Amino acid sequence: QMQLVESGGGVVQPGGSLRLSCAASGSIFSAAAMNWFRQAPGKQRELVAQITVGGSTNYRDSVKGRFTISRDNAKNTVYLQMNSLKPEDTAVYYCHAFLIPSGNYWGQGTQVTVSS
Repeated sequence: QMQLVESGGGVVQPGGSLRLSCAASGSIFSAAAMNWFRQAPGKQRELVAQITVGGSTNYRDSVKGRFTISRDNAKNTVYLQMNSLKPEDTAVYYCHAFLIPSGNYWGQGTQVTVSS
């Protein structure tokens, strides 16, 4: 079992920055592949960024060069640094963990609103 708690969302102007955090507990964080998803109103949930157990990262095209995912295994935390935010980045952002063999875990989500 793993529990995930996101924080760091809020309202920011276009071009601004936010850093999301996801604190994990209850299992071996270092063994989990970690992801950030987002879901905008009326749209499907989409994968934003991934970081593997070994630290390799992957991003959806629309956030490449603007978002950075990182993890601190000593703090059981994964981060999403978001720069040059755009109105189309507005969504609820969810932290996700994948553990073998126990499966998928989700946080409760944190709202990010980019608006002038």
